[in-house]
Amino acid sequence: MKQKLTPFLYAAICAMAASCASDRAAGDYLGYVDPMIGAGGHGHVFVGSSVPFGAVQIGPQNIHKGWDWCSGYHHSDSVIIGFSHTHLSGTGCTDLGDILVMPLSGEIRTFRGEQNDVSNSAATTYSHDNETVAPDCYSLLMDNGIKAELTATERVALHRYTFPEGAPAYLLVNLREGNGDQTVDTYIRQVDPHTVAGYRISRGWSPEHRVYFTLESREPIKELLVYNDDTPAGRDSLRGPGVKGVLVFDGNPREAMFKVAISSVSSDNAAANMAAELPHWDFDRVRAESRDKWNRQLARIDIQTPDESKKRVFYTAMYHTAIAPTLYCDVNGEYRGHDGQVYKTDSKNYSTFSLWDTYRALHPLFTVTQTEMLPDLVNSMLSIHDQQQKLPVWPLVGGETDQMPGYSAVPVIADAYLKGIGGFDPERAFAACRQTAMSPRMRGVQYVVDNGFIPAGGCGEETSVAMEYAVDDWGIAAMARRMGKAGDADYFGKRGRYYEYYFDTTINHARPRLADGSWKTPYDPFNSVHGDAGNFCEGTGWQYTFFVPQNPEGLIALMGGDEPFIAKLDSLFSVEGEMGDQASVDISGLIGQYAHGNEPSHHIVYLYPYAGEQWKTAEKVRYIQDNFYTDRPDGIIGNEDCGQMSAWHILSALGFYQVNPSNGVFVFGSPLFDRAEVALPAGKSFVVEAVGNTPDNVYIQSVKLNGQPYSKAYITYPDIMAGGTLTFEMGPKPNPAFGSAPADRPQSI
Repeated sequence: MKQKLTPFLYAAICAMAASCASDRAAGDYLGYVDPMIGAGGHGHVFVGSSVPFGAVQIGPQNIHKGWDWCSGYHHSDSVIIGFSHTHLSGTGCTDLGDILVMPLSGEIRTFRGEQNDVSNSAATTYSHDNETVAPDCYSLLMDNGIKAELTATERVALHRYTFPEGAPAYLLVNLREGNGDQTVDTYIRQVDPHTVAGYRISRGWSPEHRVYFTLESREPIKELLVYNDDTPAGRDSLRGPGVKGVLVFDGNPREAMFKVAISSVSSDNAAANMAAELPHWDFDRVRAESRDKWNRQLARIDIQTPDESKKRVFYTAMYHTAIAPTLYCDVNGEYRGHDGQVYKTDSKNYSTFSLWDTYRALHPLFTVTQTEMLPDLVNSMLSIHDQQQKLPVWPLVGGETDQMPGYSAVPVIADAYLKGIGGFDPERAFAACRQTAMSPRMRGVQYVVDNGFIPAGGCGEETSVAMEYAVDDWGIAAMARRMGKAGDADYFGKRGRYYEYYFDTTINHARPRLADGSWKTPYDPFNSVHGDAGNFCEGTGWQYTFFVPQNPEGLIALMGGDEPFIAKLDSLFSVEGEMGDQASVDISGLIGQYAHGNEPSHHIVYLYPYAGEQWKTAEKVRYIQDNFYTDRPDGIIGNEDCGQMSAWHILSALGFYQVNPSNGVFVFGSPLFDRAEVALPAGKSFVVEAVGNTPDNVYIQSVKLNGQPYSKAYITYPDIMAGGTLTFEMGPKPNPAFGSAPADRPQSI
């Protein structure tokens, strides 16, 4: 039951609004960010405070109740069990929620509580009316009368709690509770009158991850009471599978502050992180520094539009693309690898790569907006390869989840190399790509090597697995071709066309094949079976029919040319059929069988220009922008997936999208804003203008590049990075001639 607003609570709300509100001023891009966008529905986004790509994401944690709590928080909830220091953002799987702390007043309580009963527990109810959410500061006046304010540096969280006057104040450190994972070993000890330290080791989606911490209290700690789960076990220190500790203070402090630093290596390293990043107690200074970091990050793209809602959607999307990958090393460069050993980098090491999702749009976006960061990202992937003898599939804070099909680090690495982004060893990178593509440790690869396709039942989701491998292999072939490795270029070039084995020309659909080469029967392209029992990953035969981003021209040829291809593509957006009761909940945002809420569809709307009908891409892109990206809590139509959904929006809002993930060709859609300016290296900028842009004028009439007529339906990466101005003339009716000539269509090679 929620408490009534006492005069203290009312005053605290007013103070909270003043202390943590985000005033929107000129040049204050962060004022347009609303972290609640995607916190409802199936967005699964992180809600709390962080800095761009930081190791710490400090925020509220609900009781884990299933899929929609993958980030630890869901907008529908009203019970909080504390504030944890690591969170996923937008994923479809659950983990993290490490080092959970909860301020308490009145009496000591360690029991977590239940959703429908928080009495006699550490949990409390709360209302969104008492919550202020911004990336630089999260604030919540809980129904227990305690106000929480949270901000962060890269590796340290700063907590400020205001307690009811005259009531005893405590801090619960709950190492037992994570977010859907299983604790293996936990430890806490009091180091000195102001410091406690320890660790949490757990298994979950990541096979094992370790979070060491050092917590410093501004107020002297009278004693540390320790609990084995909820059973008192003395004081000062305790080790076990579910340790909890309660910090007890002298007197009744009205306000208490705590710094919590984390490390994958040791508590000593965590303490060093704290000393380097946060040697003071100035909350407003930390918040201001975080705000500055976010504003500089968001300023990489400046947009002009009279639509305030679209600004909120866009800059929130920019924010969501800068939560992951996450920094995964200490200030001394040390980090714990996938093999459990401690490594050291002279630069920065990263983890949390949702590669099956992000290779499609987030990483191509990074090649424009985060060029200085890319060498560290690639080198982090190469280091993981050395630790586990294959490139990362879906790495999470020191562990390989092996989630999703494909070796999707390959197109990211290939794209960076082919675009001339240095800072990593090309030979080392190519060797890692090739070794991974030939490794029998990758599911189904031996079938590909021996037979050229993976038969139905060979590895689960085999049709999707093999078609993903073909995308990746195209990138290896492109690297080999550039590097003068003719034999590898030919071999992987053939593997890049292995999607042909799954295309049944009698029905113009991708279709599973049996071991003897015959087609699987019966076959329903609408039906989807989730998981390894199915032939497709989170999709249907309809969606995977168009899953050839590396070579749309080859797919067009398989379908018999432009006209039948266009007819088939048109039908994708209108057909209706039952996907079955075993279909993945990820298949959302449906337009016919096009599913914008899930990544295998993301390039499909941009395929029309390959067959000469760019205008059809324009109208569908604008429809998706207007209907599937809003400024409501359910404003992201599917899982955010560590920035991929938002990256699609950002690129599409600029007016283009890289269909082939490894060739630097950005296909035109429909620019969303009157003007957008992208900051580039060396002080350059790339400006996109949309003349005559209105909600009805969605069609490109003509284009100019740097003032000169431009007839192509795409732009290349070198043209973007050279800087200049791309001008779209927009209108209410299609111009079928634009981009229709074969010479003006995008090409894969």
